[in-house]
Amino acid sequence: MAVAVTEPVERVRPVSARHFVRLKLRVMGNNFRGQGWRIALFVGGVIAGLWFAGTGFFLLAAPGLADESRYALMAAAFGGGLVVLGWLLLPLVFFGVDETLDPARFALLPISRRTLVTGLFAAALVSVPAVATLLAMTGLVLTSGLLGGTAAAVAAVVGVVAGLLLCVAASRAITSAFATMLRSRRVRDLAAVLLAVLAALLGPLQLVVLAAVQDADWDRLAGVARVVGWTPFGAPWTVGIDVAEGRAWAVPVKLLITVAAIGALLVWWSRSLESAMVGAASSGPAKTRSGPVGGAVAQLFPRVVGWARRDRFGALVARECRYWWRDARRRANLITIAVVGLFVPVMVNFGGASFTAGDGVELATPDSSPVTVSISMVFVGLLAAVTLANQFGFDGSAYAANVVAGVPGRLELQARMAAFSVYVLPMLAVVAVVLAVLLGRPAWLGVMAGSLLATYGAGLAINSIVSVLGAYSLPETSNPFALNSGAGIAKGLLTLVSMLGSAAAAVPMVVAAALLGDAWLWLAAPLGLGYGLGAALLGAYLAGDVLDNRAPELLTAVTPRR
Repeated sequence: MAVAVTEPVERVRPVSARHFVRLKLRVMGNNFRGQGWRIALFVGGVIAGLWFAGTGFFLLAAPGLADESRYALMAAAFGGGLVVLGWLLLPLVFFGVDETLDPARFALLPISRRTLVTGLFAAALVSVPAVATLLAMTGLVLTSGLLGGTAAAVAAVVGVVAGLLLCVAASRAITSAFATMLRSRRVRDLAAVLLAVLAALLGPLQLVVLAAVQDADWDRLAGVARVVGWTPFGAPWTVGIDVAEGRAWAVPVKLLITVAAIGALLVWWSRSLESAMVGAASSGPAKTRSGPVGGAVAQLFPRVVGWARRDRFGALVARECRYWWRDARRRANLITIAVVGLFVPVMVNFGGASFTAGDGVELATPDSSPVTVSISMVFVGLLAAVTLANQFGFDGSAYAANVVAGVPGRLELQARMAAFSVYVLPMLAVVAVVLAVLLGRPAWLGVMAGSLLATYGAGLAINSIVSVLGAYSLPETSNPFALNSGAGIAKGLLTLVSMLGSAAAAVPMVVAAALLGDAWLWLAAPLGLGYGLGAALLGAYLAGDVLDNRAPELLTAVTPRR
């Protein structure tokens, strides 16, 4: 019987977006197997997402239910703009982005850049934040339908879908771009300056918004809402309201603005994504040195830790200092501390009274007391220390070297605290000095420094314990904002727990500020230094014993699953 020499080759089906969605769902399912804590965190994330969706839905549907067309446009423009800003900024500061499908894994596969971007974009839509945002923004559909009928509701549906696509595209584009930029040490300082300028602009913007709300000039706010509605921040969300108010001609124009913004963001993402897949960004030709300075051991110690002993403790401090300076993940956290550390105290201490200048212009003035300043400093200290809530997660499987070497837990934690403080303490000093200058109260510098040191030391103690008991793995990727599926809610919960614990530990300093009165101006600095240093050492002592007992379990927890 004759047999064909060659069999007909089955036609290879092209890769499409649905393959990426199916792959993400399968990877998520595999990650949940045998991981009860991942399932619990995912369920917690779903519950939090449903709460956000329900709250947002009723807030955006309120103008339609109350038959108040006057507030519908403001709710759509301002509410939608805040949602877009949330998608832009929150991944950079708190939650990160889901990298269940790591783009670097596709680098060697014959997949075009367009297919990869569209596939990852579709996979990003399959997430709890995306579904929660979609449900929340459907409140605009109800408002538009009640005010303008079926046509307005249909336009609102199209706008909400386009707005969701805009949110996801903006989030992925900016996180990918910052990830690429922060890998290059040459542009690290420029990134910090740009972020600081952005944070500085948010303060005056908030003061303008608060002044407008206090004046209750709704006509002015409506005018601002109309302007926002013609920007990508508000264009997709206001199309339904435009139809309800008889401006149907604006719908195609605003949708065109939204589509153009989405296209530009996807192009931006694709360019930074390709760089992320290839590897670290080039930092230019390496500078030649005349020769090594010092011995082999001395070269391992950066200049900032030249004071460290040449022993096991000093070696751990030197290693951690290099990691904080060179690792993109850690560097991104340092930039966040620098930006938010300046932003929060200014907003707390300059958001009070106002005076009327020439031409009837109202200007904000500081309305602070030592207690208010101490409270604002407490938040800055909490934020600075909360970065260490998952400090072992930065190491990943590399932590195995410490486990094999048998590094004592107390020594390890003390060295990590010292290395982290090398970078953070100068930032806190700058925050205290800048705020004292802005307030015009140089005598309060001791209050600020004492509150910062006390809260920071208490935060180090609490976060050392949290980092040992609640560590989780981070994906092996060059994106400093990437998280595995389910780790976003884990990061949020760890941040909340550590901040609450640190705040509770810092309560004695706030009470002392309220009770001591003027004497607090002189006692804050020494008491804060002693309290913070004692709390940090006590935390290292207690958490070190726990670390010695569960070092293998900790290594398993921070090792990424392949």
